Amino acid sequence: MLTGSAARLVRTGHNGRMPNRATAAVVPTLLAALLLAGCSGDDGDAAPAEESDSASSSATAAEAPYLPVPEGVELTAPGTELALREPAVLAWEPRQDAVGVIEVRVDRLEKTTFKQSFAGWKIEGPTKKSTPYFVRGKVENVGDTDLGGVRVPLYVVDGNNTLVEYSSFGSSFKPCGSTDFPKKFAPGATSDFCLVYLAPDKGDLTAVSFRPTQEFNPITWTGKVTSPKAAKAGQGGKKGAKGKKRS
Repeated sequence: MLTGSAARLVRTGHNGRMPNRATAAVVPTLLAALLLAGCSGDDGDAAPAEESDSASSSATAAEAPYLPVPEGVELTAPGTELALREPAVLAWEPRQDAVGVIEVRVDRLEKTTFKQSFAGWKIEGPTKKSTPYFVRGKVENVGDTDLGGVRVPLYVVDGNNTLVEYSSFGSSFKPCGSTDFPKKFAPGATSDFCLVYLAPDKGDLTAVSFRPTQEFNPITWTGKVTSPKAAKAGQGGKKGAKGKKRS
């Protein structure tokens, strides 16, 4: 039995801002920079101003990664908006003493129905009112941490600016596995993935979002939502199997 939306819903904006929070305005400071250079009457060219140390420091700080990563790894900047099949290098802390670094490529967004993809599954309660989506792509561990069994911090954003976690199942779901990383996912490991999302209240999929914390300015993928490829006979999973709800 598949129960609930199988996901904890976190109300946030996929553009990195919390709903109902006013955006801080950047107020420019007017600098009175008129310099009087003596009264000699010479019309010689003024010497070029030297680059300020503060500007140089700001540029260096902007290039610094938001988490420590292996040498040679360049993280995708927070707030980056990507199209399908464009890769991003992402970092987060799956646990307090470790940093995970992955390269993710979101390849395909699929809108399906319970009738089409969940034959043999018992759909009950609020789940009936949700819209199921499949998100397919590829991931590589480009860090130094084994990410075996770790949950991938990828969400979908629905039409109400809600982040929806992917669903997990109590048994095999052949149309779209929707699992965490394999038990062993060492540095250098790669894997194709398919994640199931249940957008509540017949919701839309407007973006895929990497947002490991509320404060993080999300990295997003957007693109055309298509129908899933026709499943082979018998790919409906086990009848009566329970889905797993994340809270």
